[in-house]
Amino acid sequence: MQVILGLGCDRNTSFKTLETAINQALLSTKLKEKNVAGVATIDKKNDEQAILQLVEKQKWPILFFNAEQLAKVPVPNPSEVVLKYMGTPAVSEAAALLAAETTMDDLLLEKYKYLGEDGKNATVSIALLREKNETR
Repeated sequence: MQVILGLGCDRNTSFKTLETAINQALLSTKLKEKNVAGVATIDKKNDEQAILQLVEKQKWPILFFNAEQLAKVPVPNPSEVVLKYMGTPAVSEAAALLAAETTMDDLLLEKYKYLGEDGKNATVSIALLREKNETR
């Protein structure tokens, strides 16, 4: 089973906080790092050091989406705060679904929120990446 991780985080979140959030999210779904086919987030995070460090360490491809693309995706946990600062009501859930080219039916983990020791929040969502010929 291959999955896409949708990631969101506060600006300047530590690598440890992001990595812990991902590990806990994977554990909660009984998935492992080897199941991750890639990650996705908002284009405003294209310089976020923890995310860049993560994908380099794990050798995971990363996709960036703009706020307009993310805002078009229906999600179970929209946030007014995220909308205010990012211009879209969701980052992690919407990015995971867009990157996996799927719908909420394949959202294995809704927005998992983790507050790190650095006082920063990280969110992780997990979407199933289906084979192109696989039916729902």
